[in-house]
Amino acid sequence: MTLVAVTQRVAVCQQTQERRDALDQNWTRLLQNSGVTPLLIPNTLQDPVDFFETSGARGLLLTGGNDLVSLGGNAPERDNLEMQLIAHARDNDLPILGVCRGMQLIQKVFGVKLEAVMGHVTSNQIIRVNGMERAVNSYHNFGSKETVPDLVVWARALDTTVKAIEHRSENIKGLMWHPERLHPFHSEDLDYIRRAFPS
Repeated sequence: MTLVAVTQRVAVCQQTQERRDALDQNWTRLLQNSGVTPLLIPNTLQDPVDFFETSGARGLLLTGGNDLVSLGGNAPERDNLEMQLIAHARDNDLPILGVCRGMQLIQKVFGVKLEAVMGHVTSNQIIRVNGMERAVNSYHNFGSKETVPDLVVWARALDTTVKAIEHRSENIKGLMWHPERLHPFHSEDLDYIRRAFPS
């Protein structure tokens, strides 16, 4: 099993005003079915790079939840942590996979302009993957129609919104759907995660 650092959403408990790190338990199930052992990363680490480096993690998974602060989100601690971890992973040639918000952050790092999109919050959406149609879910309000030379688009929604990317030369990938919310898990997603984080 490959050990992979996994980021978490910031969930605010209104009753106690606690800011909690949270991750859908389905992520653990999905990752273990893909040959990955998750290492959950707290959002308030003083030195997240040292934590990542000393853990022995061999990849970075940026999960969904929380809009980026630049898009109106309220979790600056998460933005800061994930930006540091992305930089460290790239400096050390470690694979990165971003899902939903995670892919948006990757796009932002590479200069893709994100904007509001309509009709992308649904449990069933048809996308085109290399010319073939596939049903996925979609839970995002921001996205892009364009890309940059470094990021190759390999899946789009029918309205041409970008749904999946891969870096031309670095091991960086992104998906805009939530594979952990598909039941049963989709075999193509399991295979994709295995390729993203090879043992």
